Amino acid sequence: MMETKTYPIKGMHCASCVRLIERAVGKVPGVNTANVNLATEKLTVAFDKNECSSDQIASAVEGAGYKAIINENIEEDKQQEEKLKELQSLKIKVVASLFLGSLIVWGSFPFLMQFSPYPLQIFWIQLILGSIVQFWPGLTFYHAAIPAFKNRTANMDTLVAIGTTAAYLYSLAVTIFPYIFESLGIEPEPYFDVAAIVIGLILLGRYFEAKAKLGTSEAIKKLLGLAPKTARVIREGKEIDVAISEVIVGDLIRVRPGEKIPVDGEIVEGESSIDESMVTGESIPVDKKQGDIVIGATINKAGSLIFKAGKVGSDTMLAQIIKLVQEAQGSKAPIQRIADLISAYFVPIVIMLAIATFAVWYVFGPAPAFLFSLLNSIAVLIIACPCAMGLATPTAIMVGTGKGAERGILIKDAESLEIAHKVNTVIFDKTGTLTIGKPQVTEIFGDKKVLELAASLEKGSEHSLASAILEKADAEGIRNLEVTGFKAIAGFGIEGKVNGEKYIFGNTKLMEKEGFNLADFEQKIEELENQGNTVMILAGPNKALGLVAVADTLKPSAKDGVQSLLAKKIEVVMITGDNKRAAEAIAKEAGILRVLSEILPQDKEAEVRKIQSEDKIVAMVGDGINDAPALASADIGIAMGTGTDVAIEAAGITLVNKDLRSVASAIELSKKTMRTIKMNLFWAFGYNVILIPVAMGVLYPFLGILLNPIFASAAMALSSISVVSNSLLLKKVKI
Repeated sequence: MMETKTYPIKGMHCASCVRLIERAVGKVPGVNTANVNLATEKLTVAFDKNECSSDQIASAVEGAGYKAIINENIEEDKQQEEKLKELQSLKIKVVASLFLGSLIVWGSFPFLMQFSPYPLQIFWIQLILGSIVQFWPGLTFYHAAIPAFKNRTANMDTLVAIGTTAAYLYSLAVTIFPYIFESLGIEPEPYFDVAAIVIGLILLGRYFEAKAKLGTSEAIKKLLGLAPKTARVIREGKEIDVAISEVIVGDLIRVRPGEKIPVDGEIVEGESSIDESMVTGESIPVDKKQGDIVIGATINKAGSLIFKAGKVGSDTMLAQIIKLVQEAQGSKAPIQRIADLISAYFVPIVIMLAIATFAVWYVFGPAPAFLFSLLNSIAVLIIACPCAMGLATPTAIMVGTGKGAERGILIKDAESLEIAHKVNTVIFDKTGTLTIGKPQVTEIFGDKKVLELAASLEKGSEHSLASAILEKADAEGIRNLEVTGFKAIAGFGIEGKVNGEKYIFGNTKLMEKEGFNLADFEQKIEELENQGNTVMILAGPNKALGLVAVADTLKPSAKDGVQSLLAKKIEVVMITGDNKRAAEAIAKEAGILRVLSEILPQDKEAEVRKIQSEDKIVAMVGDGINDAPALASADIGIAMGTGTDVAIEAAGITLVNKDLRSVASAIELSKKTMRTIKMNLFWAFGYNVILIPVAMGVLYPFLGILLNPIFASAAMALSSISVVSNSLLLKKVKI
């Protein structure tokens, strides 16, 4: 049985780390897929739980040099606390390494040492200070590099460990055996300052990077902060306050004005105005009455309510939203494969370049050739850190999906976010998507018993028009007759027997199929359909008896939503089972030019594929069970938050805010996120392409410029910080 789990990972710092863990876990028997997200520092694994366990996965991660947290009950806020503790520990190491490194620089740098206290100029003192930095803050790099060596792999920590260790060991040799270097004509000069400052600056970069990454997960923190802690439950006639975790399905809960609604449920007593902006992004409060659904974490603005708990714990809408955002932030966009592929070969190539740099400088470099070789090869190792490449995509995805969640746009995964910006055609389902989905009977034409028979037949139907007919019959006090042999004919209508006589109720296609003559009704049908009505015909044993006209109105956001897409030069299409005239009337009102009418539910998917065959990138927007296949077959499915669970599951994006203008907003968010990712990757790749040759010393013969390892480490840290900071700018974009 396949299962998907997510584990926090400790010790990751670069794209190479991601590749190493994925490869190690991927080799575990029973593992189907393993995806690591550097920004969230989490591993998501799909595996067969009959063949594999969390302990085996953790063991594979440990073998690669990292640590997986397999405690399934660990909460998000606890993880945040843990990260804050790690950040504080990192801060102490940064301060210690930079302080001690600065003392070494003061005692060894040519222009500064003359102003330094004499003890700092003693090599043995510098050795003590350098050793503290190398084997306390610097131990971080060895923890990851040594297991990587054992597994014949390499990562960013490998580069830093090799570079700083080379500088440290050379300095150690100079300190202990200075006469050997003097005999070779090399002035004994240790480079403890290089090793210490490089470690300090890289850790400083990691500190700022980690701090910035905490900012990218702000959306999750905001969502977690919405959840109320207690609920006022009515049990045995008494009102008691209980922890939210103790609320069970069926509990009656009282919510007073100004309080948060603790869980999802249905109002059984009272009326109020509910602020749902924190979940849907819609700022206008919604009026609620008995029978209406309320959402946990929303705010009761006015009256006192009693509602019955319907969904608690992980089943509430807020919990599902948090889960969706977390999964989206942990997923990988296709564009990230570029960085992953390059990082797989990058570190080994850098090590070879560092060896080549050492060899070339040692053979052809000026005296002292060994020192030039050593320092330049260290600079190559330090400057080539692939951190920025690993952070370029996931940090932008985290901020982008979080931004969407704040606006009531839930993005299921990174792939959906990436595809959305390519969409050039949007197909809208009509009923419940473009329209409110609560049609009303506008006219009844024909026999007096038309409404009575139609309502009786529709009693067993689940069609959206059924409720309108039943409401009309109820309002007029019409009783339902007993129906036998009820049968729903998908895409056409219904049939059943009343008092032994067979009646059918459906569209003109059904009437034609059954051979009924509609000559007496054709003019009226055309008139009603031209007004945007959906016309249903009732036919008895021998003839058509009458018509029931039902109309649904457009959602307030429909026109603006369509216009905002057209303004982006995106083609808009409406698909519906309605007849051509009624469909075109609604489409005209919405501003849609292309209409696909009289499409049976099972044929919607085929229509989507037809449009895709026109070289179109298609987004399908729907809300019903019958829309699920079309949502799944479209390049990207967009479900209305008011729709069915099946439709939402099939979609890549869900509009919790129910606002059709958010379709264009989702596309715009995708465009801006992808632009940020491409900018990040450009600078990450460009940084390495430009600075690795400089570190190797290609400018020295022409301009006499060499890149000191200390400046290389500062540049490396700056590149990672710049990528994360650029991603954080997405928070300020308008969609």
